[in-house]
Amino acid sequence: MVSFLKKLIGSRNDRLLKQYRKQVGKINGLEPQISALSDAELAAKTQEFRDRYAQGTSLDDLLPEAFAVVREGGKRVFGMRHFDSQMLGGIALHSGKIAEMRTGEGKTLMATLPVYLNAIAGKGVHVVTVNDYLARRDAQWMGRLYGFLGMTVGVVVPQQPNEEKMASYAADITYGTNNEFGFDYLRDNMEYRLEDRRQRGLFYAIVDEVDSILIDEARTPLIISGQAEDHTELYIKMNAVPPMLTRMASEPKPQEPEPEGDFWVDEKSQQVYLSEAGHEHAEEILARLEILPAGESLYEPRHIALMHHLMVALRANNLFFRDQQYVVQDGEIVIVDEFTGRLMVGRRWSDGLHQAVEAKEGVRIQNENQTLASITFQNYFRMYAKLGGMTGTADTEAYEFQEIYSLETVIIPTNRPMVRKDQNDQVFKTTPEKYNAILLDIRDCHERGQPVLVGTTSIENSELLAGLLKEAKLPHEVLNAKQHAREAEIVADAGKPGHITIATNMAGRGTDIVLGGSVEKQVDAIHADAALSEAEKTQRIDAIRAAWKPVNEEVKAAGGLRIIGTERHESRRIDNQLRGRAGRQGDPGSSRFYLSLEDSLMRIFAGDRVRAIMERLKLPEGEPIEAGVVSRSIETAQRKVEGRNFDIRKQLLEYDDVSNDQRKVLYAQRNDVLEASSVGETIGNLRDAAIADLVHAHLPAGSVEEQWDVPGLQTVLAADWQLDLPLVEMVEKDGNLTEEDVLKIVQQAAADVYSAKIALVGEESWSQFERSVMLQSIDTAWREHLSSLDFLRQGIHLRGYAQKNPKQEYKREAFELFSGMLDRIRDDVVKLLMTVRVQSAEQVEEATEAEQAQNQVQNVQYHHSDYEEALASAATNSPPADDTVRNALPKVGRNDPCPCGSGKKYKQCHGKLS
Repeated sequence: MVSFLKKLIGSRNDRLLKQYRKQVGKINGLEPQISALSDAELAAKTQEFRDRYAQGTSLDDLLPEAFAVVREGGKRVFGMRHFDSQMLGGIALHSGKIAEMRTGEGKTLMATLPVYLNAIAGKGVHVVTVNDYLARRDAQWMGRLYGFLGMTVGVVVPQQPNEEKMASYAADITYGTNNEFGFDYLRDNMEYRLEDRRQRGLFYAIVDEVDSILIDEARTPLIISGQAEDHTELYIKMNAVPPMLTRMASEPKPQEPEPEGDFWVDEKSQQVYLSEAGHEHAEEILARLEILPAGESLYEPRHIALMHHLMVALRANNLFFRDQQYVVQDGEIVIVDEFTGRLMVGRRWSDGLHQAVEAKEGVRIQNENQTLASITFQNYFRMYAKLGGMTGTADTEAYEFQEIYSLETVIIPTNRPMVRKDQNDQVFKTTPEKYNAILLDIRDCHERGQPVLVGTTSIENSELLAGLLKEAKLPHEVLNAKQHAREAEIVADAGKPGHITIATNMAGRGTDIVLGGSVEKQVDAIHADAALSEAEKTQRIDAIRAAWKPVNEEVKAAGGLRIIGTERHESRRIDNQLRGRAGRQGDPGSSRFYLSLEDSLMRIFAGDRVRAIMERLKLPEGEPIEAGVVSRSIETAQRKVEGRNFDIRKQLLEYDDVSNDQRKVLYAQRNDVLEASSVGETIGNLRDAAIADLVHAHLPAGSVEEQWDVPGLQTVLAADWQLDLPLVEMVEKDGNLTEEDVLKIVQQAAADVYSAKIALVGEESWSQFERSVMLQSIDTAWREHLSSLDFLRQGIHLRGYAQKNPKQEYKREAFELFSGMLDRIRDDVVKLLMTVRVQSAEQVEEATEAEQAQNQVQNVQYHHSDYEEALASAATNSPPADDTVRNALPKVGRNDPCPCGSGKKYKQCHGKLS
């Protein structure tokens, strides 16, 4: 019935394309009129559109003319005319949808249409790419068209000076990577001056390779971190433990004898589990290595951190392997992106995993980090007023795009019919059999002059295959994270007759493989040669293209580009991206995947079923199975993995939504403080509220005088607030005082002391100080709050055993933590501002000289009665009046009680000062 209705009225995709084609008809109708304009008149159209937009014309109404102008600009600048299919994609992007376009259909050029149109609004358009190379290349390449039409273009990349970055964000169109846009958002919300902020708002973004960024990378949040405690020695010691433990042959099953060994590995969930015997053996080893005191358990509260370090060391040794998940480069562990095969320089695994891998590889162990600010890509990109995306493979994830981002996927038809032949997978019993079949296929193509692109899922596999090709004396090129710098050069030659290219994951390469080889670099070099006249340039370019034409025809006759997959990726999209490299713009091509039952995906998800089929068929050694039922079985396995990954991402988002709501509130308050001309009124309100809480804690509302703790209140005000008020005497003298009267007296006294400080310093200087104190308190409290949320999330699943919903419990407790954090910010700000001592420059200088003289003679340390008071005196370089000078103490551990007697840990008390 559903298929009948689709035939009758068309699918949702068909109906959208029908609407878009009407608009394409209007754009095409304007072409003769726009073509008649001179270059200057064409460029002047931009200002005309801006004026009309300012007068109330919507971007939707401007679309046909704006698209026609960009198409004409493309013809004049690049000699390329946008296809009608690119117009359809451009309309989809402008409508805030995802345009799925096959590889080679010209997504980069197509994006210029909606980018130009939305830049007319003057609010800034962000074009998000997957790496810095593509950001720079596209900004430079497409920048010629935007510049011709009177638009400014910027690019943001890591380690860019702040002035350049701010200029790039101020441009009409800004290119950059998803990481850099996200990090700049976080950095902007950590700045202490309004003029240091980079971004000017999140209006409209187009995300290139949208599936890679919003799906594949959504599990990894962006984190800005600072240095935390140093456990280097512990990681090195703990790395010696895993080799001493025995891995079980299989996972223990209920009602069956437990296999011999200490731990088992669950490859599906990427976790390692210790058995009962394994726990005892591990404790014995740790005691022998003097990491754990003899006779004590790993589960005692003070040793719980050791348990975490042990599990991380086991994961590093059994689930993370060199040249698969990471490479060792210049003495550092660099993560390899499992989806794109690229090196993720600067990215580190969290929870101590990166340090455990560093210990395993024997490289320098870098310090653990403390989170200063964090956001997921999901929550960052959902902040844009309008979002569009483009990719060659979005349809398999259309449900997730709709569910998480409210982004609809529109499949754009190809400009020319697709003629690539996708052959059924061939499945072998063993890996050597599989590689023999791959070598035979490659040799056949090479001898016939057909170019081959071989896709692998890891650097290790690409180098193994390269070794086999070398033995077989077949010339080839390897494109993986280690050859990152030569990427464009390797891809440009990949379509030449008989060329063999091995590539690790072709997602987001951004360069098309042209049959017969790419000549664009030679053409660009001629265009850039100022010594040549226009006529000479045209002559040379025609000669290059004429020489390329017969080579192109030769490759087409040999069958076009041959795609060979050595393994199925756990995501169907990555396989489709590899296949999509062949058959661009109606070119011929073919593809086939070669698999073995020993491949990780087959072994974990589909191996038993396919092995049973092979055994029933009694296939001889080396004979593959090739059938639709097998391909469907593999696709089912991939769907399972994709479903599990979606659940992980969705769960991550549900938990992050809690901190995201809190982040929005806190960042909004922080921005209010940053943007306000003065925060004096806010400080006054905070001070009154803090004093009210304090007074009501000692003098409960509605209570009788016998229940009051006036001496306690007087002591606290003197010690913590520097307010010496004879409250006991006042209450004894005047028996009619109510708690509200006392509150007014205290608030007035605090206001008077505060006003006196402002009078000494001057309102302008004090206002800057107030702002700085507020921002610092917000940032410190937010850092501690993020750590608290991390710890809460790690253990919240255990609430399930008490028949409670972990997500609801997390929301409830996170809210309580957030409320407590806001109260703490208020109290910290008010106490610090009330207790800070204002001194003249001469007094500060005298105090500094006295301090230096004491240090030279006795090497003393100052110990303060209270942390807040200590901070205040450190700010003014003047010790409080009641300071006592003591001899230097022995070295204090970071987690030991502070010698000052505050009851806090040293790192939370005087350790902060040092």
